[in-house]
Amino acid sequence: MDMLLSPCRRRLLGAFGGLGTLALAGCGERGHAPLAAGAPAQFGGETMGTGYVVKLAGAAHSAARLERLAADVQAALDGVNRGMSLYRPQSELMRLNRQPGAVPMLLSTELYEVLAAGQQAAELSEGAFDVTVAPLVDAWGFGPQKRREVPAAGEVQARRAAVDWRSLRLDPQHRTATKAHAGLQADLGGIAKGYGVDLAARALEASGVADYMIEVGGEVRTQGRNAAGRPWQIGIEEPDAVPQRARKVVPLSGQAMATSGDYRIYFEQAGRRYSHEIDPRTAAPIAHGLASVTVVAEDCMRADALATALIVLGPQAGWALAQRQSLAAYFIVREPGGRLHDRATEAFVEMTRAA
Repeated sequence: MDMLLSPCRRRLLGAFGGLGTLALAGCGERGHAPLAAGAPAQFGGETMGTGYVVKLAGAAHSAARLERLAADVQAALDGVNRGMSLYRPQSELMRLNRQPGAVPMLLSTELYEVLAAGQQAAELSEGAFDVTVAPLVDAWGFGPQKRREVPAAGEVQARRAAVDWRSLRLDPQHRTATKAHAGLQADLGGIAKGYGVDLAARALEASGVADYMIEVGGEVRTQGRNAAGRPWQIGIEEPDAVPQRARKVVPLSGQAMATSGDYRIYFEQAGRRYSHEIDPRTAAPIAHGLASVTVVAEDCMRADALATALIVLGPQAGWALAQRQSLAAYFIVREPGGRLHDRATEAFVEMTRAA
């Protein structure tokens, strides 16, 4: 296959499936992959605390052109990281988080676009997706201040009072954001990575690249065909599998795909798993049987946000929303005893059938 979805716990996949002998450059390994006959050109690097890989098929690319494309992609991803990171005190997002309440702040086009998409996802999911969830992410130890223990109930409830997507007002005419109160804090972890993938795709297309696959920490966007002349073959990771393997392979061309799972970032205490997927409505990590949700959409920002919303909603409410909105979504549910059960929406089945 062309890519196995995974965050940075994948270092080098090497000869995995359709990759042949090409090693993935990502998660700290940056450079250009050797060009085998009929194989795609490839480069990668680091961004947003994870690794990324770009594969180019179609026409051959010179070394100089690959260098330019790699620089353009890195610049696009670095721009999102600089502007929307919670780990950079001077990022635009952190300036917004420090902004006093009731005082409008003029935003860049990029940050406004992401916040607006986040608010749309929040409205669609009735708050299951919420960009103002930062205080709860911090309380549970998944923010910049890492902590792996269950917080005190009083601390969680105190921070919960500051979380409400409706307390962030966006003005499209003036491109401003206004917080209802100073304690409102935004976290774009469920959407910014997908947006970075989209900007990287724009950079490639601006340079005339027609056949590509971009993967950033498990979020993917594709265009055209792979080196074999087929749609790009993208794997959905099997939750908790060791060694890592794909559970489902999805053909993609001109589409984006994002996966949210409870098995990637978590801690365990007293025999219970606490995932980094926080439900803003309960102020706690998700506690249902939905292990993984994959969403296919036209752009990766939307796929990223929707995958987050669906996994928070869970196997019943998430499924109902996906069906109601005709989303191409693939659910992996843990049943009693640990057995995994797969379920695909009608739109997902039709999408794969048409590929």
